[in-house]
Amino acid sequence: MLDLKWMRSNPEETKDFLANRNYEFDLDALFALDDKRRALIAETEELKAKRNEGSRQVGIAKQKGQDATALMEEIRNIGERSKEIDILISDIDIKIEDMALNIPNKPHNSVPVGKNEDDNLEISRWGEPRKFDFEPKDHADLGTALGIMDFERGAMLAESRFTVLRGLGSRMERALINFMLDLHISEHGYTEILPPFMVNSDVMRGTGNLPKFAGDLYKCEEDDLWLIPTAEVPLTNLHYGEILEEKDLPKYYVAYTPCFRREAGSYGRDTKGMLRQHQFDKVELVKICAQETSYEEHEKLTFDAERVLQLLQIPYRKICLCTGDMGFGSAKTYDLEVWLPSQNKYREISSCSNCEDFQARRMGTRYRPAESGASDRKTRFVHTLNGSGIAIGRTLIAIMENYQRADGSIEIPETLRPYIGGLSEINYA
Repeated sequence: MLDLKWMRSNPEETKDFLANRNYEFDLDALFALDDKRRALIAETEELKAKRNEGSRQVGIAKQKGQDATALMEEIRNIGERSKEIDILISDIDIKIEDMALNIPNKPHNSVPVGKNEDDNLEISRWGEPRKFDFEPKDHADLGTALGIMDFERGAMLAESRFTVLRGLGSRMERALINFMLDLHISEHGYTEILPPFMVNSDVMRGTGNLPKFAGDLYKCEEDDLWLIPTAEVPLTNLHYGEILEEKDLPKYYVAYTPCFRREAGSYGRDTKGMLRQHQFDKVELVKICAQETSYEEHEKLTFDAERVLQLLQIPYRKICLCTGDMGFGSAKTYDLEVWLPSQNKYREISSCSNCEDFQARRMGTRYRPAESGASDRKTRFVHTLNGSGIAIGRTLIAIMENYQRADGSIEIPETLRPYIGGLSEINYA
């Protein structure tokens, strides 16, 4: 959520960034509601002054033995009008909040302006795509032939875009989870959290998933609980409504969770295999920090995700998303894209975003700056960051495709072997 005062003070800049984000929003309607609210508040203050004066006049009249009926009727009418105004202001507050919750974050000034993914800026590449002396297969064909992926039974048990992993497929998934958690805890200093996989509507709203993305989420209606689309949601909300001390920042959190997404807007895309699923595993990184350090922390968080791919020796590239391709709550996002030989292209495996205070305003999460000698330190909103550290299923896909052999077997990266009982390959049973 953005600061309404800032938007009112910078209407043209607000309209410009909304246009750069390809986002249509009736800013004038929001300002008109705010104007109406201000006018009603001013009327309330005027009525309060009249009521106080009327009460004083009633007291004087009674002391003098005069009839105060008319004055008392006037005070009663003022009270009725005040109640009406309170209801009007409450209704306007709801409308303003509803509109404000649907405004995306303002891009950082370092973000390239662009309309779509074609305008994203490539920052760097790591590793060289392997040159095969045979025609590489995709992960779906490899996994089916090896008996480690069962797409038909996944659809039978649930529906399309659910997969059953079997044998070494399951063990590889578990090995990747443990490898990533150990790396981020031991080398990068994150604290592991095991959060609920279901959260309430306030928590979903806190990270910007509601109300805008309700159609992409799974909900248990009777309990007002939502299956999480990513561990970012519970991790970022761990300090919902709290005031933290700057000396206790930054906070680094990491969690493995399954993730659930209806993918309502992606029908027909990546329907083969495990690339786009309704349920998938992910290790998520979240940082909560002071405003002044958030972009330094953003670079570090992105490198933490890159380190996973480097240790697994999987080629990837790092891109900075343009204004038209960024996520709703992000002020700046780096995407990491792994090389998939079967597609002869890079595909996203991690998004690392700095949301600045966009989520903190929704959550009411603040901190007190550590200013020496300040007895009444004014609180500020924290900055929140998140990134995949990284998506497990897509990492499994990348390993299978980049480490495949001509006979259909798959070499297991050396870094991962201690997590899978020392096995060096996935071969036919």
